[in-house]
Amino acid sequence: MLTRRALGALPLLATPALAQPAWPNGPIRIIAPFPPGGSVDTVSRLLQQPLSAELGVPVIIENRGGASGSLGTAQVARAAPDGQTFVLVFDTHATNPALIPNMGFDTRRDLAPVLLIGTAPNMLLVHRARPWQSVAELVAAARARPDSISYGTIGNGSLAHLGMVLAQRSGNMVLTHVPYRGGGPLAVSAMSGETDLAAATGTIFVEHLRQGVLRPLAIMGPRRRASLPDVPTMAEAGLPGVEAEAFWGILAPAGTPPAILSRMEAAARRATQVPEVQERLTNIMGIELRNEGGPAFAAFLDRQIEIWSRVIRENEIKPD
Repeated sequence: MLTRRALGALPLLATPALAQPAWPNGPIRIIAPFPPGGSVDTVSRLLQQPLSAELGVPVIIENRGGASGSLGTAQVARAAPDGQTFVLVFDTHATNPALIPNMGFDTRRDLAPVLLIGTAPNMLLVHRARPWQSVAELVAAARARPDSISYGTIGNGSLAHLGMVLAQRSGNMVLTHVPYRGGGPLAVSAMSGETDLAAATGTIFVEHLRQGVLRPLAIMGPRRRASLPDVPTMAEAGLPGVEAEAFWGILAPAGTPPAILSRMEAAARRATQVPEVQERLTNIMGIELRNEGGPAFAAFLDRQIEIWSRVIRENEIKPD
């Protein structure tokens, strides 16, 4: 016979089971907040089928570009926290808070980190029609003719842009920045030689490098890339203090149940470990897989926001 104390405990014991959400509940949307053709779009679509197989529902990728990724991210920040909508962000997620004060959402409060997929250093590349064979030659030319040499990035305030701001300070030179609206438009421009230089991760320039359309001058990271062992870091090339590593990660609306976040984290991690996906991410796109879950990703974002907000303030960087 149950005692009164035992009877009183029954609702509490039953609550967790009753509260577990039925998930996934239909197709899952992943917002790629940049145009097609860039690294965010590519990474999203590489994960699409493995995630669908893992979760047993269709996974739909939606490109919602604009405002350095903040428009698509805002859509997710305002979405219902039911596990049906996620966003795959890029490095601008850490710079937008300092650049765009009226984004319509709070980066820390309104989004829940799910998984830091990986990182990759930005690179400085030159079109094959340009004469500079090294960073030293570029610096000399830029000092001789300030503002005469242009470089393209995925957008104002991107880490590639901020890395180049640091490079100009370190090299005592002035270049002309040409911001594009995502990796796809930048890749098209770089192929045609519309700008003298391009600053971005190698993820969108795989074919450019293979065909020799672009040649890398330096890596904006703490060490050389294994796939490009002869390309120096910026510090090795004579410009110390220039490091800008891009990142890719998945977030959900704040308030999404922990059980859903945990399952999505595990599913996304396993998706990156599918041999074909891992080969494309690491050996072709040059992304170093991190696969760090929510708490670690949140701490990573806090550090990135702090570092780059300071660079933006000190250099008076303004949005487009």
